[in-house]
Amino acid sequence: MAEAVGEFMGFLTERGASANTIAAYRRDLDQLTRSIEGGRAAGGDPQLGRAIIEEFVVNLQGQGYREASIARKLAAARSFFVFLTAEGSLSANPTEGFALPKVKRPLPRLVSAEEVERLLRQPSGSSREAKRDRAMLELLYATGMRVSELVSLDVADVKVEEGDPYVSCRGRRGEERTMFIPRRAQDALAEYLESARPLLLRDDAEQALFLNRRGGRLTRQGLWLILKDYAKDADLSADITPHTLRHSFAAQMLENGMPLANVQQLLGHSALSSTRIYSAFSHNDGG
Repeated sequence: MAEAVGEFMGFLTERGASANTIAAYRRDLDQLTRSIEGGRAAGGDPQLGRAIIEEFVVNLQGQGYREASIARKLAAARSFFVFLTAEGSLSANPTEGFALPKVKRPLPRLVSAEEVERLLRQPSGSSREAKRDRAMLELLYATGMRVSELVSLDVADVKVEEGDPYVSCRGRRGEERTMFIPRRAQDALAEYLESARPLLLRDDAEQALFLNRRGGRLTRQGLWLILKDYAKDADLSADITPHTLRHSFAAQMLENGMPLANVQQLLGHSALSSTRIYSAFSHNDGG
């Protein structure tokens, strides 16, 4: 087994797997190896069959591993045995047809409307950074955008003039979606563009909407740190992230009666099931 695991590690390396991925596979498969060798030493079935896998799962459960961890270890074992079967070292994959544990998706962390309001009030004052931060947080909560989408925005992606204010962003798969900007976020953006961004700008060729103090595009990490400081000032939980605002936006839209499919479109989810999780926080059935 140890030799076979070593060969599999070499295969993963050739396929370009990262060092962290290889190390994780190594840990899980070393654990599987110990379980198999322990079973054989105790007089168990020496063949790599389904019973070996069932015993492995029982051992993991007895050690207190959660379903998510067991599912990950079984996935590693399945990949390993698929490799051995393809190489001709095994005649059959012992994990074939073995169902992985169903892992329940944890409910996302939300903040209340009152907590959001406290957070949005934190970027006070007339400094260029305060105006920028106010515009960012207002837009983030008003649209439910991902933080990566927000910091990727260019000036040309937003329209804040009267009539039909909107923002266009690109999702994870490059798809573009356009969203209406509510009045409060519209006003904050207009103020930032008029009297704050020009003071942060150092290169007229820079197209980024939100700039850092050096005049370059603000990063995800930069926004996360900004939000963390404001959450602390607002006396909110320290684990609030930009994604918390996205979750809270989605739940609020459903609570306000917006159909689930519309919320899916706003969030840029490819599957409706990804959006349906927010129904747990709403009295609206999302229909």
